[in-house]
Amino acid sequence: FLAESVRTMGLASSVQVVTARAEEVGREAQYRGSFDVAVARSFGPPAVVAECAAPLLRAGGILVVSEPPPSGERAPGPPSGPQRWPTDALAALGLEPVGEQRLAYGYQVLRQFSVCPDRFPRRVGIPRKRPLY
Repeated sequence: FLAESVRTMGLASSVQVVTARAEEVGREAQYRGSFDVAVARSFGPPAVVAECAAPLLRAGGILVVSEPPPSGERAPGPPSGPQRWPTDALAALGLEPVGEQRLAYGYQVLRQFSVCPDRFPRRVGIPRKRPLY
C-alpha cells in the first residue's frame, strides 16, 4: 500500500518505503542517522517507538508520533504528555520532546538533539519485552 501510494503521488524520487523490522533497519549503515523525519502511527508504546525511531534520525531530525485521544475521550490507559514521554529516558536516546499537539487525536513531536548511541536499538523484540521506561 505505501509503495503504491508513493508512486501514485509522484514521490518516488524523495520517499523510500522500507519493509523490515525497525530494530534491524536501525542497525543498517545506509539507514542509521540518515532521516530528517520519522512518523509513527499505531506502532507501539512510546518507549518502543522512541528506541526504534531514534537510530534512524540524523541530529536535528524530527519524530512525529500519533497520540491517542484525550483521556476523557478514550478507554483507560497510559497518560499522554510527560508521563508517556519522560525527558530523562528520551535523553538517553538523544531525543527531546518539542511539544504535544492536540487536534482530534493529536501527536507528539520529538527532536533528535544528538546522534543515538550505537547500543540502540537493542535486538529484535527486546524494546517491547524490556522497555527503557
